[in-house]
Amino acid sequence: MTQRALVLLDSIALVNASHADTVIVSGSHGGLSASHFVTAQTHKPFAVAFNDAGGGKDDAGRVALHELQAVGVLAILYAHTSARIGEAQDGLDNGVVNGLNALALAQGLQLGMCVSDAVRHLGA
Repeated sequence: MTQRALVLLDSIALVNASHADTVIVSGSHGGLSASHFVTAQTHKPFAVAFNDAGGGKDDAGRVALHELQAVGVLAILYAHTSARIGEAQDGLDNGVVNGLNALALAQGLQLGMCVSDAVRHLGA
């Protein structure tokens, strides 16, 4: 299994080129504006976990699943009821996965698993 660095970012706005091929746990919501910080990177992370922010109107807090799939990045959402929004460490420690894109599913991740277990499964 490939070993990857784990990066905790309270805000996904802090993602940059040094995070290429890493596994990021973000405290940010999984909405469109947040996903754009990842899709705009030339050298993208391998996987990013976001807080689902409760879904929101028209499931706006889950858009990152599709946006990141389109650029080849695994996307994970964790339940807003399991971890605080804006606190990546809490997402890692207490987050429960409730959304995965097809790339994440293909890596063997499952709904209901702990974010910490998902990160370990991805080699971070």
